[in-house]
Amino acid sequence: MAQQNKKQPKPKTGLARCLELASGHKGLVFLAGVLAALAAICSFVPYLSIYYIIREILFVYPDMSLLNVSTISTWGWLALAGILGNIVFYFFALLCSHVAAFGTLYELKVAFADHIMQIPLGYHLTLGSGKMRKIMDENIESVEKFIAHQLPDFVASLVAPLVLVIILLGIDWRYGVVCLVGIVLAFIVQFAGFNGEAKEKMHRFQTSQENMNSASVEYVRGMSEIKAFNQTADSFKRLSKSITDYTSFVLEYALGWQNCMPAFTTIINNIYLLLIPVGVLIGMHTTDFREYSLTFIFYLIIVHAISGILNKIMYISESFTQIDGSVERMDEILRIPTLPEKSTAATIKNYGIAFQDVSFSYEADSQVKALSHVSFLAEQGKVTAIVGPSGGGKSTIASLISRFYDVTDGSIQIGGVDIRDIPLDALMDKVSFVFQDTFLFKQSILDNIRMGNPDATEEQVIAAAKAARCHEFIEQLPNGYQTVIGSTGVHLSGGERQRIAIARAIVKDAPIIVLDEATAFSDPENEYLIQKAFEKLIQNKTVVMIAHRLSTIRNADQILVMEKGCLIESGTHDELLKKNGKYAQMWSSYTESINWKIGTGKAV
Repeated sequence: MAQQNKKQPKPKTGLARCLELASGHKGLVFLAGVLAALAAICSFVPYLSIYYIIREILFVYPDMSLLNVSTISTWGWLALAGILGNIVFYFFALLCSHVAAFGTLYELKVAFADHIMQIPLGYHLTLGSGKMRKIMDENIESVEKFIAHQLPDFVASLVAPLVLVIILLGIDWRYGVVCLVGIVLAFIVQFAGFNGEAKEKMHRFQTSQENMNSASVEYVRGMSEIKAFNQTADSFKRLSKSITDYTSFVLEYALGWQNCMPAFTTIINNIYLLLIPVGVLIGMHTTDFREYSLTFIFYLIIVHAISGILNKIMYISESFTQIDGSVERMDEILRIPTLPEKSTAATIKNYGIAFQDVSFSYEADSQVKALSHVSFLAEQGKVTAIVGPSGGGKSTIASLISRFYDVTDGSIQIGGVDIRDIPLDALMDKVSFVFQDTFLFKQSILDNIRMGNPDATEEQVIAAAKAARCHEFIEQLPNGYQTVIGSTGVHLSGGERQRIAIARAIVKDAPIIVLDEATAFSDPENEYLIQKAFEKLIQNKTVVMIAHRLSTIRNADQILVMEKGCLIESGTHDELLKKNGKYAQMWSSYTESINWKIGTGKAV
């Protein structure tokens, strides 16, 4: 009970999270901080050297013959040493921080890629490729930039003000207080616009940027369909809206700073204007004009160092706001729970698939169910077809078989074993997918087919291609099986891509085949060739076929009719027609549409 009431530690953000991510390189990070601190200290040595050089000159003036050249030379060399020390220490600080940053970037990208491979597919679909790309590229790389550049500067920005305050108050506290008043005034003006909404604004900024990226990627990827169906104007609306939203917010965000930043810069660059009247007032009451002149000149010189230090602090604070948002977006993905899996595989007796009272919702707290109490058995060696209107749950069933998601209630079993008790790698080895939208990598056709089985020989790949009815068109390509898809002049039709996907599945030779509307948009010739390829692919397999064209599943051993997430009918084609239910209505509508097309063709 005490453990349940124990508060969970608050997730780390910003700097703390970056240091945690770089913990594998803490030695380099610590060394970078020490070197940056030494560089900051060295940056003040020239100012102090100049102070003491002027002091030596003023105390012998006008009789310059009394000037101690050796002392002047010593301070001059010390000033040079300070400049060189600042350069050398800062160089090696950046060297250490960059090595640590690159190591952290490598580890983080590998960990991120590994994590997104283990999270449910639904999260990828929800986020979209544009957002995922931005997070993986820009947000993660911003962590590298922060560790490499901002971290040493952050340490320097902590040390430099402390040293500066000691110098300002140590030489003459009166001038020091005036300088500090100017510094405080500058920060008051700056932070008047930098309120508690800064983090929320940065979050909104990154969200609007991700939405714009996602819309841009979707628009470009769908360009062929957009033009084919003359939907350019409508499809551009989402992209245009995302760009408009991003632009509006950026303008609002920038205009909110238009007065604060210039005011801050103006004050810190002109602190000497506060020093002059105070210096005149002090001079009117001094009895040691030489000491007064020396001190006044020194503060007029060092005041320029103040602006450089404070500007760096402001840039660091801005980078902190940005890294907060970047780390938060990245951690949102890393906090997505992975699918739990067993380390050892249970013994599978056969490859029949059993859905037992399965219910599923895409959102954990949603009342809308994509599947509701679905039960059926897809027997090994037989074809189970799933039909129904759009949104009925057909593709959801296909996704659950490969455990792209975990069921909300009930269980899915393969050969009597719950798929949650099968390691994901072992489960993926047992299932082959042929999707409606086939994705081929920009690699050779040989490598694309070989993805089904990386150990397959070239002869096995060619045999699979022949079985999938794609050998002929591959041989006609410029480099045959070595032709790179997407290279100059090499483009495949949808049907050709489908047949390559089938060849990939044949090479894999998995005992379970899931076909997700694989012939939905094929022309008659390609559909015939794909059907012939299917005949080879599905021999002695457990086949689950999501059907769009009812003519392709007439000979299925079992047909499941889905509607609104419920299994409403099941049986063979003839059995379902006799029931005169939903399937009979669908078949009637389908045959009428075919007859209408044929009749129209004759009339023409």
